[in-house]
Amino acid sequence: MSTAETNEIGGTKGKIMIHRWQGDEPRFVVLLAHGYGEHAGRYQHVAERLVAEGAAVYSPDHLGHGLSEGERAMIETVEDLVDDFALVGRIAADEHPGLPVIVLGHSMGGIVATAFVQRDPSPFAALILSGPAIGGNPDLIGLLELDPIPDVPIDPASLSRDPAVGEAYAGDELVYHGPFKRETLTAMNAANEAIAAGPKLDELPLLWVHGSADAVVPLEPAREAVHGLGATDLEEHVYEGAAHEVFNETNKDEVLDHVVAFANRVRGAR
Repeated sequence: MSTAETNEIGGTKGKIMIHRWQGDEPRFVVLLAHGYGEHAGRYQHVAERLVAEGAAVYSPDHLGHGLSEGERAMIETVEDLVDDFALVGRIAADEHPGLPVIVLGHSMGGIVATAFVQRDPSPFAALILSGPAIGGNPDLIGLLELDPIPDVPIDPASLSRDPAVGEAYAGDELVYHGPFKRETLTAMNAANEAIAAGPKLDELPLLWVHGSADAVVPLEPAREAVHGLGATDLEEHVYEGAAHEVFNETNKDEVLDHVVAFANRVRGAR
């Protein structure tokens, strides 16, 4: 039986909303970082699948996203988001002492999750990256050369082969539908450079899932960045024809099966 709740905490630059999902007796913790412009509520089905496997899932709406405070989709530095994510991690650890902790990040959340784990991998059982933006997108980076930056928001149709996903995204009032902001693109680019130059993951298990037809986070730059993390225990799944949001794709059950199997392996479940 799963229960869901939201709680507000004081973050680095404003109030942050934390979403929690858990059953009666959690056996491990998942810290989930959502992507750019969206919010943690879009991961309800992911959280419920993980809870069914014994997880307690904690996911903040990032600063400037969802139900949290801050200018919409404005990021001065990714470290602000990582600091907030670390606060959530401490709350989860206090509420579930001794349980293995898995960090999961999608898209921009992959930047947050990776930077967070690079600070100190030792407390964590594994890192899971879904369509991680750690390799950047040459088209988005190129927008920084333009003044003004043109109004080119994320195309909802680029998220999944299931048209209902794009329709729900377009109609979601908690999703930011405006153009990219220069400060945000600059912050994500700087964070990716820091990740590339940062410490390797070494023995920390890493699962990477990605769509071969991802137009938001192109496959090859992501592949280079993921392999550059230096994880000696790397499991990867590239889904042929899948778009950016593999957790919302037509083969989402297959993707979640891979996530669950990996989570059970790294936490030593029997």
